[in-house]
Amino acid sequence: MVPLLLVLLLALILFGAGFALKALWWIAVIVLIVWLLGFVVRSVDSGGRKGRWYRW
Repeated sequence: MVPLLLVLLLALILFGAGFALKALWWIAVIVLIVWLLGFVVRSVDSGGRKGRWYRW
């Protein structure tokens, strides 16, 4: 009975880790797209140069 519970626990941990990693990959892709769009749509300042699109 104990080996069966250990196998089930391992399967549950691996399933949870796989779901979390997949979610993190999607978040990373979304952040990359937003970052790239920031370079494309950044505004032009009064001097005619392209300004930074972020505040920091």
